[in-house]
Amino acid sequence: MSTAEFAVTFKEAGRSVIATRRPWREFLDPLSLSLPSSFSDATSRISQNLTRFLSNYCLVVLLLIFLGLIYHPFSMIVFFLVFVAWFVLYFSRDDPIRVFGFELGDFVLVIILGLATGLALALTGVFVNVLISLAIGAVVVCLHAALKGTEDALGDLQDPFGDTLLESPRGDYSGI
Repeated sequence: MSTAEFAVTFKEAGRSVIATRRPWREFLDPLSLSLPSSFSDATSRISQNLTRFLSNYCLVVLLLIFLGLIYHPFSMIVFFLVFVAWFVLYFSRDDPIRVFGFELGDFVLVIILGLATGLALALTGVFVNVLISLAIGAVVVCLHAALKGTEDALGDLQDPFGDTLLESPRGDYSGI
């Protein structure tokens, strides 16, 4: 995979994360929380819930990072500006960016935004705070994903072939 293909894949993944946010009522439903029966059940729940609630989990982690910067108001403002820059310049645009008549590719834009993010973290001196917030976020996400039951997720599954396999020109198969 070339770097340009990787950048495009990363961008499409970001857009799908934003587009797939589940309702908060469903995400925070206390009645759907239960202890997993085994380690295998816990890992299965984590896998399914990460897939189902990925956008919600991303927003929770971003909120935890933001709260980790609460005692650093300048860093919080910088973090917010970097977040807005990523969202506006990378995730939400469809047209290429032109600077002085040159078109910036996605890979170049990712490098520029990545360097800007790293520079912002380095200059504001909050790298350790962000790292700790990310660790706490990972624990919170894994804990929620392991405790969140997946029984209600079965209604979301759809047959990839639609109803074509359920309908037969010869009638119902129950008489066989």
